[in-house]
Amino acid sequence: MLAPPIAARLAAGGVIPAHPLALTADRKLDERRQRALTRYYIDAGASGVAVGVHTTQFAIRDVGLLAPVLALAKETIDAWASGPLVRIAGICGPTAQAVAEARLAADLGYHVGLLSLAALPDASDQALIEHARAVGQILPLMGFYLQPAVGGRPLGPAFWRAFADLDSVVAIKVAPFDRYRTLDVMRGIARSGRAHRIALYTGNDDSIAADLATEFRFGARPLRFVGGLLGQWAVWTERAVVLLEDLRAGRSPLDSDLTDANAAIFDAANGFRGCIAGIHEVLRRQGLLAGTWCLDPDEQLSPGQLEEIDRVWRLHPHLRDDAFVARNLDRWLG
Repeated sequence: MLAPPIAARLAAGGVIPAHPLALTADRKLDERRQRALTRYYIDAGASGVAVGVHTTQFAIRDVGLLAPVLALAKETIDAWASGPLVRIAGICGPTAQAVAEARLAADLGYHVGLLSLAALPDASDQALIEHARAVGQILPLMGFYLQPAVGGRPLGPAFWRAFADLDSVVAIKVAPFDRYRTLDVMRGIARSGRAHRIALYTGNDDSIAADLATEFRFGARPLRFVGGLLGQWAVWTERAVVLLEDLRAGRSPLDSDLTDANAAIFDAANGFRGCIAGIHEVLRRQGLLAGTWCLDPDEQLSPGQLEEIDRVWRLHPHLRDDAFVARNLDRWLG
């Protein structure tokens, strides 16, 4: 069970950045800059952070960094945040691994597990539900519809109805990067008996504003996204908070501008191969990271991606929070 302040914060929605991994030039954890990133997200107005997810690099599990990175974020939040902040841990792998990761996250004080199903590509819907049920006995769950381009699989309305009916499910992140499949999730949740208890977060980095502005009608109770858990919101986070406030106030930001920027940062032209390096490049320009290094030396900016980031940097200055970062950077790094 979630503590009431955390449950209320999750249900109210907000901006949840997918936390990157700060590395030194020799690809070791840069604890100082890792803390600075967490402090940045807190001060920018994020309602939570997600750690150990794709943007944090799944390879942290292979180099013994999962527990240290989760612990560092939790410690930083405890020391820096003045109010409730939802701590979300990425949960991966087949059932034994996922249960172990959920237990680690729970022991470290995480509130919710973001459950990736990418390790079970051939499992039946029922097997996936049993997998989720086992993990949910350890930690409340946020479901995750991961886009096929980065390891996800199609999941229909019947699956999402059964998933939503699990008592352990408190939220679902919808990120198939496909409008039809987004509707499949909504149809399934609307037919479940727990739609009113599940907070919906967009993960569609290519259609953030559109998702947040849309009301989905598949039953007596309309469904809406209450916020986003996004890699795109790992950068320019203070502006993301303003964008969400504008949408809630009925003001409509230019969705195409954000989609254009996301295409460059996430390297859509090259099948998203440079997405993590693209996020790092934005944070490097602002001084939050020292470089774009990833755990895998081959994971770099794609040819032409730097020029695309240059283009959107010049074209869409209203999306950037450079002044906010500049005012606070020394304090975050201190």
